[in-house]
Amino acid sequence: MSEKSLMKEEPQKVAALYARVSTLDQNCEVQLEDLRRYASKRFARYSEYTDAGVSGTQRHRPQLDTLMRDARRRSFDVVLVWKFDRFARSLKHLIESLDEFNALGIDFISLTEGIDTTTSVGQLLFHIVGAVAQFERDLIAERVRAGMAHARAMGKRIGRPRAAVDGEAVSKLRAEGRSLREIAQALNVPVSRVRRALLRLPAKTV
Repeated sequence: MSEKSLMKEEPQKVAALYARVSTLDQNCEVQLEDLRRYASKRFARYSEYTDAGVSGTQRHRPQLDTLMRDARRRSFDVVLVWKFDRFARSLKHLIESLDEFNALGIDFISLTEGIDTTTSVGQLLFHIVGAVAQFERDLIAERVRAGMAHARAMGKRIGRPRAAVDGEAVSKLRAEGRSLREIAQALNVPVSRVRRALLRLPAKTV
């Protein structure tokens, strides 16, 4: 699809431009000049997010965090970056971000690498990323299930420790005519635990 046809199809879209440099003696303008030139030809308007003097390995970057919050508010339709490594700190971060953009209906363009998810080839990237993200989630879930099964096999209890129930307190509250639910609320324990505590008490106490 030519740039001219893209301009005709997307005159109302809003773009978010993201640029980053690792040191303060560098300048984001080199990236932004290319991004502005492209965005001004293709989109109705754009906003800029720049992190200067911020390493790409940092988990939290002020402007990138703001961009992600604005993405969840659907403040724009497209995220435009100069290069993948200006945006993502790792392949995992890139996959997670693209997966989230896809779920939000936001496109992603890496200018110098020719990746554009508004095109059919770019959409294939979203599908691949989505499949990889789902595969990773499935792997994590499988590891958790395997770990729990192993723990059970070793005789370990899974889940929260059971809340201790004071049998005497249960008996006293029951003698006052309290319902099981009222006793449970008073002792801050599940009703099922109160019921089991009553069953363990001598018949005359209940």
